[in-house]
Amino acid sequence: MRAVLLGVIFLLELALLAAAGLWGCTLDAGWPVRLLAGLGAPLILALVWGLFCSPRANVPLPAPAKLGVQAACFLTGGVLLTLTGHLLAGAALVLLWSLTKTLLIRAGDPV
Repeated sequence: MRAVLLGVIFLLELALLAAAGLWGCTLDAGWPVRLLAGLGAPLILALVWGLFCSPRANVPLPAPAKLGVQAACFLTGGVLLTLTGHLLAGAALVLLWSLTKTLLIRAGDPV
């Protein structure tokens, strides 16, 4: 069960990056701005995730703080999806992450 939940979390992380890219590419601006935002937003989220949330994070955080950064990243992804007009997809991203993360924590997995 743990392996399945970790797989779901990984797929949700990829969906988070895709949501950020979609938001950037759908901005009502010229193509240079859309390109910069479409590449930059996922890059910023990936950088934050790598620094604070990955198993080999450069900045180790206590478990509650790490969970807070993860939640902030996924809430950002949900908001960005909502801004592109995909309200249900944004809500689903956040809800699926929170449910999966809760099940992993209850199974004894570290944050």
